Amino acid sequence: MSSEMRVVGVRVELPANQPILLLRESQGERYLPIWIGSVEATAIALEQQGVRPQRPLTHDLLKDVIGALGRDLEQVRITDLQEGTFFAELVFDGDVRVSARPSDSVALALRIGVPIHADESVLDEAGLIIPDEQEDEVEKFREFLDSVSPEDFRGADT
Repeated sequence: MSSEMRVVGVRVELPANQPILLLRESQGERYLPIWIGSVEATAIALEQQGVRPQRPLTHDLLKDVIGALGRDLEQVRITDLQEGTFFAELVFDGDVRVSARPSDSVALALRIGVPIHADESVLDEAGLIIPDEQEDEVEKFREFLDSVSPEDFRGADT
């Protein structure tokens, strides 16, 4: 089982200067924070802001290659969490699946306009309910960042 997710945004967690991607269940209240690289954070933010680079960036290129090969990306899935590392896969027509990082998967999903899903096991382990003291989701995200660190997602066994 899985839940469809939507991208809340990408922010930089200070003082470590580490970008974090925040997803939220489309039909639920759980959030899924994923620490990502700065290149992927920039790619996601540019797409969310509607910025079109003069030349295709890597995720734009991948979108073009998929289209040129006549394939359809149907969805991306965040499938696993192991020792603080998230895993995802690209799901193509014909149920062809390719392992990918969640950051690249989300950047590509935004460009192609396909749904993002997170497996229930991932949400059970890493999904969070952010207290509803703030109505504004971005403000809630900022408050969440003030209270969390990457070590919080390493799992209980570390």
